[in-house]
Amino acid sequence: MSQVQNRSKLRDIIMRRAVALVGLFGIIGAGMSLALLPATGTVAAPKAERTYLIPAGDGYGVADCISSKSECGQIVADAWCESQGHRTATAYGVAAREDITGSTPRPANVAQTELPLTITCGG
Repeated sequence: MSQVQNRSKLRDIIMRRAVALVGLFGIIGAGMSLALLPATGTVAAPKAERTYLIPAGDGYGVADCISSKSECGQIVADAWCESQGHRTATAYGVAAREDITGSTPRPANVAQTELPLTITCGG
């Protein structure tokens, strides 16, 4: 073999080792940076408290649990709040007449079950 070919092979070997070392140091550096990161987790800020008005005749049977203040009421209210991005329900029940806005007065013979439901979600 000629001296030029030997030098060419030597350069190839040196370049391959250099690239391998750079890759190895990159992997080691990435592993160390992950190992040395602080272990504190980030937590999203809680949402502000919000009250929702839900039609009593929504078709899901929510009114039965919430209006009667039965055991299932808290479960249904919590599930509603979770679906809206909150943690739990802080209050629930049938909406009071003053909670409902409207420009026309309702007839006096409106049944209690026709009033909308209210769920207050917090966190």
